[in-house]
Amino acid sequence: MASRGTTETSKLKQNLEEQLDRLMQQLQDLEECRDELDADEYEETKKETLEQLSEINDSLKKIMSGDMTLVDELSGMQLAIQAAISQAFKTPEVIRMFAKKQPRQLRTRLAEMDRDLMVGKLARDLYTQQKVEILTALRKLGEKLTPDDEMFLSANAGTALSQFERVSTDLGSGDKVFALASFEVEKAKQ
Repeated sequence: MASRGTTETSKLKQNLEEQLDRLMQQLQDLEECRDELDADEYEETKKETLEQLSEINDSLKKIMSGDMTLVDELSGMQLAIQAAISQAFKTPEVIRMFAKKQPRQLRTRLAEMDRDLMVGKLARDLYTQQKVEILTALRKLGEKLTPDDEMFLSANAGTALSQFERVSTDLGSGDKVFALASFEVEKAKQ
Protein backbone atom coordinates (compact mmCIF):
# COMPACT_ATOMS: atom_id res chain seq x y z
CA MET A 1 0.00 0.00 0.00
CA ALA A 2 2.53 2.55 -1.14
CA SER A 3 -0.14 5.22 -1.50
CA ARG A 4 -0.80 5.04 2.25
CA GLY A 5 -4.54 5.06 1.58
CA THR A 6 -4.91 8.00 -0.80
CA THR A 7 -5.78 5.79 -3.77
CA GLU A 8 -8.01 3.67 -1.57
CA THR A 9 -9.79 6.75 -0.20
CA SER A 10 -10.43 7.99 -3.73
CA LYS A 11 -11.79 4.57 -4.73
CA LEU A 12 -13.99 4.48 -1.61
CA LYS A 13 -15.38 7.89 -2.47
CA GLN A 14 -16.07 6.79 -6.05
CA ASN A 15 -17.81 3.60 -4.84
CA LEU A 16 -20.00 5.60 -2.46
CA GLU A 17 -20.96 8.03 -5.22
CA GLU A 18 -21.85 5.11 -7.51
CA GLN A 19 -23.90 3.50 -4.75
CA LEU A 20 -25.66 6.81 -4.15
CA ASP A 21 -26.50 7.05 -7.87
CA ARG A 22 -27.76 3.46 -7.86
CA LEU A 23 -30.06 4.12 -4.90
CA MET A 24 -31.42 7.29 -6.46
CA GLN A 25 -32.17 5.32 -9.63
CA GLN A 26 -33.80 2.62 -7.50
CA LEU A 27 -36.11 5.26 -5.97
CA GLN A 28 -37.00 6.58 -9.40
CA ASP A 29 -37.71 3.06 -10.69
CA LEU A 30 -39.80 2.36 -7.61
CA GLU A 31 -41.97 5.42 -8.30
CA GLU A 32 -42.38 4.40 -11.93
CA CYS A 33 -43.43 0.86 -10.96
CA ARG A 34 -45.65 1.93 -8.06
CA ASP A 35 -48.84 0.71 -9.73
CA GLU A 36 -47.38 -2.78 -10.24
CA LEU A 37 -46.59 -3.29 -6.52
CA ASP A 38 -48.99 -3.74 -3.62
CA ALA A 39 -48.98 -0.91 -1.04
CA ASP A 40 -47.05 -2.79 1.67
CA GLU A 41 -44.34 -3.95 -0.75
CA TYR A 42 -43.99 -0.44 -2.14
CA GLU A 43 -43.76 1.20 1.30
CA GLU A 44 -41.26 -1.35 2.66
CA THR A 45 -39.02 -1.16 -0.42
CA LYS A 46 -39.14 2.62 -0.39
CA LYS A 47 -38.32 2.73 3.35
CA GLU A 48 -35.33 0.36 2.93
CA THR A 49 -34.04 2.32 -0.04
CA LEU A 50 -34.34 5.62 1.82
CA GLU A 51 -32.48 4.16 4.83
CA GLN A 52 -29.66 2.94 2.58
CA LEU A 53 -29.63 6.27 0.80
CA SER A 54 -29.35 8.12 4.09
CA GLU A 55 -26.47 5.90 5.30
CA ILE A 56 -24.56 6.30 2.03
CA ASN A 57 -25.16 10.03 2.01
CA ASP A 58 -23.82 10.37 5.58
CA SER A 59 -20.69 8.41 4.68
CA LEU A 60 -20.17 10.45 1.54
CA LYS A 61 -20.52 13.71 3.48
CA LYS A 62 -17.94 12.54 6.03
CA ILE A 63 -15.45 11.63 3.34
CA MET A 64 -15.97 14.85 1.45
CA SER A 65 -15.59 16.96 4.59
CA GLY A 66 -12.38 15.13 5.49
CA ASP A 67 -13.83 13.53 8.63
CA MET A 68 -13.48 10.01 7.23
CA THR A 69 -10.49 8.80 5.29
CA LEU A 70 -8.27 5.76 5.06
CA VAL A 71 -5.29 8.04 5.62
CA ASP A 72 -5.36 8.97 9.27
CA GLU A 73 -3.18 9.65 12.28
CA LEU A 74 -2.56 5.94 12.88
CA SER A 75 -1.17 5.61 9.39
CA GLY A 76 1.19 8.49 10.12
CA MET A 77 2.30 6.85 13.37
CA GLN A 78 2.72 3.57 11.53
CA LEU A 79 5.03 5.24 9.04
CA ALA A 80 7.14 6.68 11.86
CA ILE A 81 7.40 3.34 13.63
CA GLN A 82 8.10 1.49 10.41
CA ALA A 83 10.98 3.80 9.66
CA ALA A 84 12.32 3.46 13.18
CA ILE A 85 12.05 -0.32 13.24
CA SER A 86 13.53 -0.86 9.81
CA GLN A 87 16.57 1.19 10.80
CA ALA A 88 16.77 0.00 14.38
CA PHE A 89 16.42 -3.76 13.94
CA LYS A 90 18.52 -5.36 11.27
CA THR A 91 18.08 -8.94 12.47
CA PRO A 92 14.80 -10.51 11.26
CA GLU A 93 15.01 -13.12 14.03
CA VAL A 94 14.96 -10.37 16.67
CA ILE A 95 12.05 -8.58 14.94
CA ARG A 96 10.14 -11.88 14.82
CA MET A 97 10.67 -12.66 18.51
CA PHE A 98 9.83 -9.09 19.46
CA ALA A 99 6.64 -9.13 17.37
CA LYS A 100 5.57 -12.42 18.91
CA LYS A 101 6.32 -11.15 22.43
CA GLN A 102 8.85 -13.89 23.17
CA PRO A 103 11.21 -12.54 25.88
CA ARG A 104 12.35 -16.05 26.86
CA GLN A 105 13.47 -16.81 23.32
CA LEU A 106 15.23 -13.44 23.13
CA ARG A 107 17.16 -14.25 26.33
CA THR A 108 18.03 -17.70 24.97
CA ARG A 109 19.33 -16.10 21.77
CA LEU A 110 21.38 -13.67 23.86
CA ALA A 111 22.96 -16.58 25.80
CA GLU A 112 23.76 -18.35 22.52
CA MET A 113 25.42 -15.21 21.22
CA ASP A 114 27.52 -14.87 24.40
CA ARG A 115 28.70 -18.45 23.90
CA ASP A 116 29.38 -17.92 20.18
CA LEU A 117 31.42 -14.80 20.94
CA MET A 118 33.57 -16.66 23.48
CA VAL A 119 34.35 -19.52 21.08
CA GLY A 120 35.02 -17.15 18.20
CA LYS A 121 31.98 -18.09 16.07
CA LEU A 122 30.59 -14.53 16.18
CA ALA A 123 32.38 -11.30 15.33
CA ARG A 124 32.40 -8.59 18.02
CA ASP A 125 30.63 -5.94 15.90
CA LEU A 126 27.81 -8.30 14.90
CA TYR A 127 27.53 -9.44 18.52
CA THR A 128 27.25 -5.82 19.70
CA GLN A 129 24.61 -4.95 17.08
CA GLN A 130 22.45 -7.97 17.85
CA LYS A 131 22.83 -7.68 21.62
CA VAL A 132 21.69 -4.04 21.47
CA GLU A 133 18.67 -5.07 19.38
CA ILE A 134 17.76 -7.87 21.80
CA LEU A 135 18.19 -5.72 24.90
CA THR A 136 16.07 -2.96 23.35
CA ALA A 137 13.38 -5.48 22.43
CA LEU A 138 13.46 -6.94 25.96
CA ARG A 139 13.11 -3.47 27.47
CA LYS A 140 10.14 -2.72 25.20
CA LEU A 141 8.57 -6.01 26.28
CA GLY A 142 8.76 -4.78 29.88
CA GLU A 143 11.56 -7.13 30.91
CA LYS A 144 14.00 -6.12 33.64
CA LEU A 145 17.57 -5.67 32.42
CA THR A 146 20.59 -6.23 34.62
CA PRO A 147 22.70 -3.17 35.46
CA ASP A 148 25.41 -4.59 33.16
CA ASP A 149 22.90 -4.90 30.31
CA GLU A 150 21.69 -1.33 30.93
CA MET A 151 25.29 -0.05 30.78
CA PHE A 152 25.98 -2.07 27.62
CA LEU A 153 22.83 -0.70 26.03
CA SER A 154 23.52 2.93 26.88
CA ALA A 155 27.13 2.61 25.70
CA ASN A 156 26.25 0.94 22.39
CA ALA A 157 22.76 2.03 21.39
CA GLY A 158 22.88 4.01 18.17
CA THR A 159 20.68 6.80 16.94
CA ALA A 160 18.24 4.47 15.18
CA LEU A 161 17.55 2.53 18.37
CA SER A 162 17.19 5.77 20.34
CA GLN A 163 14.65 6.98 17.76
CA PHE A 164 12.83 3.66 18.04
CA GLU A 165 12.71 4.08 21.82
CA ARG A 166 11.36 7.61 21.48
CA VAL A 167 8.78 6.86 18.78
CA SER A 168 7.46 3.72 20.43
CA THR A 169 7.22 5.52 23.80
CA ASP A 170 5.32 8.40 22.19
CA LEU A 171 2.74 5.93 20.90
CA GLY A 172 1.84 4.76 24.39
CA SER A 173 0.41 1.33 23.65
CA GLY A 174 2.92 -1.39 22.94
CA ASP A 175 0.30 -3.23 20.89
CA LYS A 176 0.75 -0.74 18.05
CA VAL A 177 4.48 -1.35 18.13
CA PHE A 178 3.92 -5.13 18.13
CA ALA A 179 1.47 -4.85 15.24
CA LEU A 180 3.99 -2.95 13.19
CA ALA A 181 6.79 -5.31 14.14
CA SER A 182 4.61 -8.19 12.93
CA PHE A 183 4.06 -6.30 9.70
CA GLU A 184 7.84 -5.86 9.31
CA VAL A 185 8.38 -9.60 9.87
CA GLU A 186 5.83 -10.46 7.19
CA LYS A 187 7.36 -7.91 4.83
CA ALA A 188 10.85 -9.35 5.44
CA LYS A 189 9.56 -12.85 4.57
CA GLN A 190 8.37 -11.68 1.12
